[in-house]
Amino acid sequence: MAKPPNIEQLKEIGEGFGLHLNEEEARSYAGLIEGTLASYNRLEQLAEPALPVKYPRSGSYRPDSEENPLNAWYWKSSIKGAESGPLSGKRIAIKDNVCVAGTPMMNGTTTLEGYVPEFDATIVTRILDAGGEIVGKAVCEHLCFSGGSHTSDTGPVLNPHDHTRSAGGSSSGSAALVAAGEVDMAIGGDQGGSIRIPSCWCGTYGLKATHGLVPYTGVFPIELTLDHTGPIAATVSDVALLLTAIAGEDGLDPRQKDVKIGDYNDALNGDAQGLKIGVVSEGFGWPGLSEDDVDEAVRNAANGFKDLGAEVSEVSIPMHRDGIHIWNGIAIEGATELMVRGNSMGTNWQGQYSTSLLDVYGRGRRLNADDLSETVKLTMLMGQYLRDAYGGRYYAKAQNLARRLREAYDEALESVDLLLMPTLPLKATKIPEPDASIEEVVARSLEMLPNTAPFDVSGHPAMNVPCALSEGLPVGMMLVGRKWDEQTVLKAAHAFEQTGAYNVKPAAAAGS
Repeated sequence: MAKPPNIEQLKEIGEGFGLHLNEEEARSYAGLIEGTLASYNRLEQLAEPALPVKYPRSGSYRPDSEENPLNAWYWKSSIKGAESGPLSGKRIAIKDNVCVAGTPMMNGTTTLEGYVPEFDATIVTRILDAGGEIVGKAVCEHLCFSGGSHTSDTGPVLNPHDHTRSAGGSSSGSAALVAAGEVDMAIGGDQGGSIRIPSCWCGTYGLKATHGLVPYTGVFPIELTLDHTGPIAATVSDVALLLTAIAGEDGLDPRQKDVKIGDYNDALNGDAQGLKIGVVSEGFGWPGLSEDDVDEAVRNAANGFKDLGAEVSEVSIPMHRDGIHIWNGIAIEGATELMVRGNSMGTNWQGQYSTSLLDVYGRGRRLNADDLSETVKLTMLMGQYLRDAYGGRYYAKAQNLARRLREAYDEALESVDLLLMPTLPLKATKIPEPDASIEEVVARSLEMLPNTAPFDVSGHPAMNVPCALSEGLPVGMMLVGRKWDEQTVLKAAHAFEQTGAYNVKPAAAAGS
């Protein structure tokens, strides 16, 4: 039952809005509120519509360290879907920000530890309907707010190629498990690069599809206009296969509008003949960040498309260099409003809300605020300061500038079919020590974003394609396509994959 506020509570709330209620006014409002709460008490008596749980499950467990050498599993299970389908025989890990009924969901933070969703996210149901087997939940970073793999409260996820280095985040466990061959495919999430970053550093294929192509229903959000979820796999064909299974509107996700689905599997013919590829100058040579061997490897890979019959040219998109600044303007205040103040759900949208998640996270976040990660603390402190000091004008301006950024990419994509640049300017970094400073923890979490984050803002499909190995570590190139044209991105990625230019599996004992 919803309890009415007392007079002192109302006065305190009023002061937060700049009101100065006297005793008589406060009593009047308290009486009015008490009458209206009858609606809220009736809501408690009504049953909510629930998403389906179509397939039985039992016997899931949290693995010990012997079963989990990369610390990439949060939970193991065996949930088998339909007896036949396009994903039959495929072992799939689900990022631990995705609801799987009956399986604990931690989202990288002890704030949520012990929470067990009662429903399956749309993409989980679709995977099972397609005959896939869900074999567990992959560790993700603390509330998914890190591009490094060192912020999860279960400990750092280790890079399969070198256990002293980051696997990338926030879909850290998803990419590490695919790279290590423990699963065929995995679901990742991407608000600033979190599918592409770990895919780059672990050497897997990871696609952030067009914003809204894959339904986000049942996935823990960060910011509605930046939220993406999608496939990570060891091959391009498996990326296409998983995307085919999960793409399309579900009628419950406000991010989805006029979704256009393609035939992703048919696009994979190994042929790049006639494709026009624009190498984006501004994606290279980031001051103080880009490594020469990364830039060189990606340019060599771009030239490799010439041998496949593609036209490769240099293009300039000056506004790409401002993309990270626009992303900051949206992500910091937006995440503070939705992920923190909005207790992961927020308001003003229609669709499927998880009230149980709201209850658990909303209470836990306030009780355990000191246990939040450094990246989340920084975000909410800065986001609230900006909202209090400037009333949201910077978020608004960044969202307005997002249209201009989107148009800059669209204009470039009128003369070429794809844009190409390094996925990340640098190779996998060392995992910070447990006693690392706040500054180091944050730097290793966010420094790698300047090429990936702009396409979360613009919503264009963007894919990591492993293209080289340097000093034993993977290097990735990013292919970016027109909105709703995942087919061309996958077509080019598949053609490059067939050259065998990158075919490296991590050594079992790497870093050990």
